[in-house]
Amino acid sequence: MILILTPDIDPAGAEFRQLTGHLAGLPGISYRIHSERGEEQLLTEIYLIGHTAPLSLDEMAALPGVERVVRVSEEYRVLGRHKDDHRSTHFDYNGVRFGQDNLNVFAGLCAVDVPEHVEAMMKALRDNGQVCTRMGAYKPRTSPYAFQGHGAACLPWVFELAGKYGIKVIAMEVTHESHVDEIREALDRTGKPTGVMLQIGTRNTQNFELLKSCGRQQEFPVLIKRGFGITLNESLNAAEYLASEGNRKVVFGLRGMKTNMGDPHRNLVDFAHVPTVKRLTRMPVCIDPSHSVGGRFRAPDGLLEVQHVTAQGVIAGANMILVDFHPNPSKALVDGPQALLLEELPGFLEDVAIAREAYEKRVKLAGG
Repeated sequence: MILILTPDIDPAGAEFRQLTGHLAGLPGISYRIHSERGEEQLLTEIYLIGHTAPLSLDEMAALPGVERVVRVSEEYRVLGRHKDDHRSTHFDYNGVRFGQDNLNVFAGLCAVDVPEHVEAMMKALRDNGQVCTRMGAYKPRTSPYAFQGHGAACLPWVFELAGKYGIKVIAMEVTHESHVDEIREALDRTGKPTGVMLQIGTRNTQNFELLKSCGRQQEFPVLIKRGFGITLNESLNAAEYLASEGNRKVVFGLRGMKTNMGDPHRNLVDFAHVPTVKRLTRMPVCIDPSHSVGGRFRAPDGLLEVQHVTAQGVIAGANMILVDFHPNPSKALVDGPQALLLEELPGFLEDVAIAREAYEKRVKLAGG
């Protein structure tokens, strides 16, 4: 059961204290308080956990500060968009807004290799008006003999370069809870010149201990990718692990499904699920066209297939793009064949803007 409180209720006020005092006396019931910053108001919800079936909806709705009550049967209790719930929510991190109504591009290196390449990437981003990037320091690989990433050793200079070029948020995959500590320590040592969005990769979507660990920390938002061989429902439940532990700054990533039905692409593109995830949850939705297509294939019309796939996701309402670029793909240590060239960045961004404009026109046409 969820109690949706009156907007902008004061958590230090008498009304709020009276409400929580009553809830504390309910036998067999515990509660968690969650706040969402909406467009104009602070929205507060209280989740009642336990045997809530005997509780009367009318009696709970009559409690001080309660605007309405929702009896929850959906699996995504925290992140889910419940019945008749059409509120717009978002979160802000290090000056960047993440919501279901805007779009951020995270172009960068799949794997950090040398400072020269990282600096060239970040300079290109700054020159094209971008403030977000992707930089892989920890790389889970299928083969134990493949490059696993530079790890903590590269973090200080990556963060310093990000600060130099005005990069505000770096999407960075973690595979163990110790990596979160290493990222935090490196940011502190360098004076926090940038911010980090933790990334849970497709191989760790059901690493529940890692999910709980990343959910317990409140400092960094989390991008969780869909598991490449599991259902959408299973992946959304994985995201719910993060929120149930307290971190609601979660972005859900679509990166293609592992099946030969997607050949010759690396994965079967699943971007038709962009509006589905937005309907079922309040999470912003990220698309990863690089790992979906897996190559620099060019269509007869002259456009790269990565561009076509990106446009499909953006025109369906995607809120974030995670895409691989590299100053010299032939020397990339991971996924070089799918990386776009730095000189292709301006055209890629312009193409994204065209697709976004088309999406906004479609929403307006539908009366949204």
